[in-house]
Amino acid sequence: MNFVVIILTVFLYLAATFLILPGLLRQSEINKKVVLSITSVALILHFSTLIETIFASYGQNMSILNVASLVSFIISAVLSIAMLKIRLWFLLPIAFGFSCLSLIAAEFIPGTFITHFEHSPGLVIHIILALFAYATLMIAALYALQLAWLDYKLKQKTCQALNPNLPPLMKVERQLFNIILIGNSLLTLTLISGPLFVVDFFSSGKTHKALLSFIAWLVFNILLWGHYKQGWRGKKVSWFAIIGAFILTLAYFGSRFVREIILT
Repeated sequence: MNFVVIILTVFLYLAATFLILPGLLRQSEINKKVVLSITSVALILHFSTLIETIFASYGQNMSILNVASLVSFIISAVLSIAMLKIRLWFLLPIAFGFSCLSLIAAEFIPGTFITHFEHSPGLVIHIILALFAYATLMIAALYALQLAWLDYKLKQKTCQALNPNLPPLMKVERQLFNIILIGNSLLTLTLISGPLFVVDFFSSGKTHKALLSFIAWLVFNILLWGHYKQGWRGKKVSWFAIIGAFILTLAYFGSRFVREIILT
């Protein structure tokens, strides 16, 4: 049954994507109500698969692919809700593609990393902060890609940059820094809560995770300082946001990917 739900969810995500792409490529009108209706069903089904795969009778299975699927759900859900007020057509196909890949991978490459949230409420707080910090800063990275793409199109003086389905460049930049501020605040709380709630936070097997997370935190802080104090804009901003997100991805998933996927 779970396999059927996953296939249907992937189909709905792809259907929404194919309804969006013509508007981005040919500047045709995108039916917002239809796209969001299809997406809503896909998100409900996606959430149901997460409940089934993560919550088991013997504990919570927070395998790397289950976590990736959960993160992709959060990103897709947040961007879809934001679509009620902001034009994010450029970002949705990327988010939906990530959701499709993570769903399929979690189904066909099963993994196990059992934890017990009921034994440590503090750990739950730390995990929630970490998930939302990562998801928010990944959304910032997607915004950075959109910013770089719009900037390139404007410099090329192509009509694509004036696509009514895309937001203005300056608005994207403002939103990017608001998102980074929120994400970096959540990351700060994550770094603070780690030593408080995770017993072996600085153990030899997790030191690299703490170190890389701190480096990513520094990168985003330097970016914020550079923008507000030095007036950084354009490519430099995009590169800093993408590099910060990449380092954070290595921190969150790097060693676990090797341990749970490559070495199994």
